[in-house]
Amino acid sequence: MATVQDFSGYTPTWCSGCGNWGIGRAVMSSLVEQQLDPSQVMMIFDIGCSGNMNDFVNAYAMHSLHGRSIANAVGAKLANHQLPVLVVGGDGALYGEGGNHFLHACRGNHDITVIVHDNRVYGLTKGQVSPSADKGYVSKTTPAGIIEAPVHPLLLAITQGATFVAQTFAGNQLHLTQTITAAMQHKGFSVVNVLQPCVTFNKVNTYGYYFQKSYQLKDHDASNFEAALKVAAKPLVEKFPLGVIYQVERPAYHQQLPQLAETALVKRTKPAEAGQFIAAFT
Repeated sequence: MATVQDFSGYTPTWCSGCGNWGIGRAVMSSLVEQQLDPSQVMMIFDIGCSGNMNDFVNAYAMHSLHGRSIANAVGAKLANHQLPVLVVGGDGALYGEGGNHFLHACRGNHDITVIVHDNRVYGLTKGQVSPSADKGYVSKTTPAGIIEAPVHPLLLAITQGATFVAQTFAGNQLHLTQTITAAMQHKGFSVVNVLQPCVTFNKVNTYGYYFQKSYQLKDHDASNFEAALKVAAKPLVEKFPLGVIYQVERPAYHQQLPQLAETALVKRTKPAEAGQFIAAFT
């Protein structure tokens, strides 16, 4: 059976104390717990500090263009729907540049797991505000405070069709690992929003901040749409629920395509008569 060491690539270059360290370890621990090895999982990484995990995790992987990781993951899953597919990216890439892909992947209920490093800033480019930053947040590029209201990722995912929506915290390794595992075991579009402190550029949303303001969900019916909305709709600056907020069973996108019912596309041989069709377009 594979070990965490088998999944370990180059030594990470993240800042000391960065939440990415905990997320990276949790991803690898979850893969080991599921008895997968590096050849049995596909990981699509976006751009940013989180995306640099592409070099630090050993697996079949791709470093996408900024905001395009979900689009690539959808393609990978359709080509080989028998392969677990993970997306790793930041809140800027997935809720900002790639927000359109996020929305439509929710609608399609594509069977991929999206792990969002939500630190409310663009860490790799020196701390500009991301879509999840609080209104009024001050940065080098918004010295008077950001004007826009923040994107509410949990509500967005639930209302647009995601069938697994959870939130966890980079400072709680056990809960983080368990949540990633649960998301991967779910058949359908799974979103794991990880509250991830950026120790270099975000001096507001720190480890202490989240330890004080987060709470574990108890006696919550994750299959109840209205109950999930009620939990997810709480103001982002008050309390942060940790756990599975919404989970329902619904056919995934690839399960509704009869042409994928038997064999993955990548395992099929080219039809013998394909030549005549190719010749018609050459």
